[in-house]
Amino acid sequence: MPETTNVPAHVAIIMDGNGRWATRQGLPRSEGHRAGTRSAKAIVTRCRELGVRHLTLYTFSRENWSRPKDEVALLFDLLVDYMRGELQNLLDQDIRLKVLGEMDGLPFIARQALAHVMSKTAHCTTMTLNLALNYSGREEILRACRALSAKGLKGEDISEEAFAAELYTAGQPDPDLIIRTSGELRLSNYLLFQAAYSEFYFTDTLWPDFAPEELERALEDYQNRQRRFGKTGQQMESGG
Repeated sequence: MPETTNVPAHVAIIMDGNGRWATRQGLPRSEGHRAGTRSAKAIVTRCRELGVRHLTLYTFSRENWSRPKDEVALLFDLLVDYMRGELQNLLDQDIRLKVLGEMDGLPFIARQALAHVMSKTAHCTTMTLNLALNYSGREEILRACRALSAKGLKGEDISEEAFAAELYTAGQPDPDLIIRTSGELRLSNYLLFQAAYSEFYFTDTLWPDFAPEELERALEDYQNRQRRFGKTGQQMESGG
């Protein structure tokens, strides 16, 4: 069990391996995505119980549009079902939902479901659940640059704080810990600006098998590290 006094304020997860899990089980990819949704529900609840204040799940990248159309349609069907089925659970757990990414590019029914849950949970304060949807880290950076340019700011007037205020995560801390499942060792265009000093945890476990116990192992590993931020002699104990 991880320490309760040294919990990362913000955990971000790249949920990878649904398709491979299904293949290994001799099942269609759709069953892997359904199993992945069940894992996401369990991890959200466990993060809330452990005191994580912000949880970001890489749900659908801009690159994912290149997948087969029937698979993309299924992913959004599962998302809508999740929104409809989990609203009361989010309210009961005092969890606010936010979306990181370009919502305008999502299917209409998904936008409707997301907007409804975001509105209903806007008052919740115990934890924020960010779903990165139609998301690209590079595009987020370009979007922030365009916003600052539209405001007429000169280069010398653009601070790190001003730039961060134009990101989807404005008002939230950068991720303390980024977890990636399935044995892949890359960021995949995820939170590129925000991950500058994040700690990373990689596991071979496929996302549908990533149970709360594995989350706890990741947090324990994080808590045993000493975070450093680049400056000579500057370091900080892990924790949010």
